Amino acid sequence: MNPSEGRRKFELYIISLWLLFFLIIVVTIDIPYCWGENCNFIGFKELFSRNILPAVSLFLILIGALFSFRFDYRLNGSHELASIVIKVEDYNYEHLTFLTTYIIPLICFNLASTRYIIALGVLLFVIGIIYVRTDKFYANPTLAVLGYKLYKINLNTRFGNKDNIILITKERIALNDKIHTLRLDEKVYFARKDR
Repeated sequence: MNPSEGRRKFELYIISLWLLFFLIIVVTIDIPYCWGENCNFIGFKELFSRNILPAVSLFLILIGALFSFRFDYRLNGSHELASIVIKVEDYNYEHLTFLTTYIIPLICFNLASTRYIIALGVLLFVIGIIYVRTDKFYANPTLAVLGYKLYKINLNTRFGNKDNIILITKERIALNDKIHTLRLDEKVYFARKDR
């Protein structure tokens, strides 16, 4: 795996955790409110000290948004010759696999305990390594929310056929469509239709 492929896989992993980060914000945010005459603002320092975990989660959501824009930008700038789809199979169920296996169980951690927050961080790090090394980085529920679809396809390229390619795209792909690709891995590509 070359460094740019590893970086792209890591970026997709961060994007895949958006829902978890959002749920962490919802579960842990602590903004005091008061509805009386004697109410006053507690100050930014106190507010931040009560909300370190939600602030970190918000930061990671924003980093993920940056990564998402970078992928769109790279894909739109792809100048590879178009390839022809010669076999196509819907693969969207893979999004749910990651969601039910990782995201939902992780939100059940006791996020009020420092020990559990550290355990969650270590677990996310280990899952990230597994996610990148096993090439399952495309099973990303956030991409589904952003409108991306997964396909398993065979392509006819100028260098010959490529079989069992996982394709991530915002468009519906059908047999004989011409597509431009951006390689993420030997078997995983972002794609857009030829216009």
